[in-house]
Amino acid sequence: MIATALDKSTIVRLRNQAIVAGFRAAELVAPQAGARVADRLWCTVPQPRRRVEPPAGGTSFEATALGRVVRGRVWGKGPVVYLVHGWGGDHAQLGAFVAPLLGSGYRVVGFDGLAHGRSDPGTAGVGQSTAVELGRSLDAVAARYGPAQAVVAHSLGALATLLALRDGWLATRRLVMVAPMASVAAALRDFERQLRYGPRTRRALDRRWRRRFGVDVRSLELALVARDMDRPELLVVHDRGDRETAYDDTACFVAGWPKARLLTTQGLGHHRILSDPQVVRAVTSFVTAGASAAGRPVERSA
Repeated sequence: MIATALDKSTIVRLRNQAIVAGFRAAELVAPQAGARVADRLWCTVPQPRRRVEPPAGGTSFEATALGRVVRGRVWGKGPVVYLVHGWGGDHAQLGAFVAPLLGSGYRVVGFDGLAHGRSDPGTAGVGQSTAVELGRSLDAVAARYGPAQAVVAHSLGALATLLALRDGWLATRRLVMVAPMASVAAALRDFERQLRYGPRTRRALDRRWRRRFGVDVRSLELALVARDMDRPELLVVHDRGDRETAYDDTACFVAGWPKARLLTTQGLGHHRILSDPQVVRAVTSFVTAGASAAGRPVERSA
């Protein structure tokens, strides 16, 4: 039987009520169990929602991260530009950038992070991953193809890129972040409000993540990670109406980064921004020519 829209809405509401009730019970008698469920929900990789197929051709490659296979594709010759997808994405998500960068004389390298696209499952199993794991995937690719002229990263891929720059093999002259998640802590607060778990579960979850990631997840803020690394020239592109990552958080982050500029768009959201022709031209120009407003953020509409 095909469910009506009302039926679906009712099912979703009842399911959410059951999840919240489960976390309330776990808070009282089994906070560790609540933490395990919250961990799995937080680390579940969503399905890609928007793809732009890259040009035909190129060469497939494999790299090894955390004992697992990361798969990707490389086009052209010349200085390397890495394309880093976001949470639930894959290398095709940034396909609109491939042809312009190839035409500008770059070697373009795209990949699928562990548990994404065609790559192997992550360390926690099928459909489970983290920003830290995405960063390790990028680092494995960078160990193969070497230092970059530029990295173009979307959403959570921006945090993964900074982790790889700070902790791994990756090095780049220029960096582009498109709709970055500047504050994991803000996203985690939204997550907590949705599930409504209590302080005992939160403490158990924090301990679980500290063991798993080796760091306090709440410290995975772009500004905090960037504080401990050399910072390349930066272009950030973000839409004011983005419903998935907060524009205001991004603006604050850009203001604290030397040699950075902020390109503001309107009406492109979190995903269409990756295929907008003006955005693609601006990113390609930055990769080729560098930031034109070093030392202070610049805002203009795309």
